[in-house]
Amino acid sequence: MPSVTTNGIELYYETQGAGAPLVLLAGLGYPGWQWHKLAPLLAPHCRVIIPDNRGVGQSSKPPGPYTASLLAADTVGLLDALAIEQAVILGHSMGGFVAQALALEYPQRVRKLILAATNFGGPRHAPITPAAMAVLTDTTVDPATRFRNGLVVSTAPGFAERQPGVVAAWLAWRLANPIDPAGYQAQLAIGLGLLREEACFEHRLSAITAPTLILSGAHDAVVPPANAELLAQQIAHSRVYILPDAGHFFPLETPEAAARVVVEFMCE
Repeated sequence: MPSVTTNGIELYYETQGAGAPLVLLAGLGYPGWQWHKLAPLLAPHCRVIIPDNRGVGQSSKPPGPYTASLLAADTVGLLDALAIEQAVILGHSMGGFVAQALALEYPQRVRKLILAATNFGGPRHAPITPAAMAVLTDTTVDPATRFRNGLVVSTAPGFAERQPGVVAAWLAWRLANPIDPAGYQAQLAIGLGLLREEACFEHRLSAITAPTLILSGAHDAVVPPANAELLAQQIAHSRVYILPDAGHFFPLETPEAAARVVVEFMCE
């Protein structure tokens, strides 16, 4: 299986398609599996590069805490190993923090930027809803029930009822690939480290010059869609697209709609 040595670790990655490179950076606790529905829809239009971030999947899991800058450097090392000068960078949720760091610290490597279901940290971002927080922090139920409850609250209303097969496969995958607690905590530190005023991205985003698409699900209770407009206010060459029938996990909920928007943006 392909991997590269970058930034002191082994970084596993997969590729699909050919053409202009697009890097997909997954969210907290997820390896490249997160993209298994979206990537095949993008591959006819570009070269999709899907790394497992450090701490998950088949990549190295060194002790944390991790930072967005650290994972951005991992990603740049992958681009170097693949002899890619510039790529479109798409980061989802925690991966969106990494994408922001990459665009700020390595602007010459980012052709276009896609920030998906993410925020800029700090005290002025729109926080997770209380209802979602209650579900995601409920430790009174067994792990399988907790995970399923988390999927329900993290996806659009009624998604679990409309797509029971998708939810069952999602749960089966997670049970077969349990979260590594140390890796999860190390990745969790990325978001926690951005909560302080002086650490957040908000006041630095005006330096981003790459054309930027900001994607959000209309029903995202984990990273509410209000964050999309807050990001757009700070990034000059940006626009917002709200996916009407999606929650936080739109790459798995509405991959066809997401793919159409991403491909259109890439081809402009």
